[in-house]
Amino acid sequence: MTETNTKQVAFSCPSTFLAFGGGSGLAPVAPGTFGTIAALLPFFLLIQLPPLWYLLAVVAAFFYGITICQITTDKLGVQDHGGIVWDEFVGLWIALFLVPLTWYWIAAGFILFRFFDILKPYPISWLDKKVHGGLGIMLDDVVAGIYAWLILQLLIKIL
Repeated sequence: MTETNTKQVAFSCPSTFLAFGGGSGLAPVAPGTFGTIAALLPFFLLIQLPPLWYLLAVVAAFFYGITICQITTDKLGVQDHGGIVWDEFVGLWIALFLVPLTWYWIAAGFILFRFFDILKPYPISWLDKKVHGGLGIMLDDVVAGIYAWLILQLLIKIL
């Protein structure tokens, strides 16, 4: 798929536009990192919600993500195209759940999430290889977000 065709798909409908993180996934290098940066903007809206509503919004974003990532994969004809970054949005939102709202905790969450998303320790690597389609795209980043969240919560408790 050419870059022009990818851009056409990304901007072809609201679902693909969201799957491409509002266009952030079209970054020529490190689209996952740019997508994670873009995920901070809606995060600052999400944190206005009570914790239960925040969780419900993230769960809804996960299930919606399965659909939009599958639609985008089907349109591109490529499994888990690097520009699909909605999974990074949801993964970061998981990582930052109930984290103190200071720049250093948010930065720590960002770094930990990217660390687990890039290195893919078990079972993330297994999920990435074995689970396909929209669910597979979403699931490995959800687990990376959970790993980052667990480390952050531990650090918050001991620091």
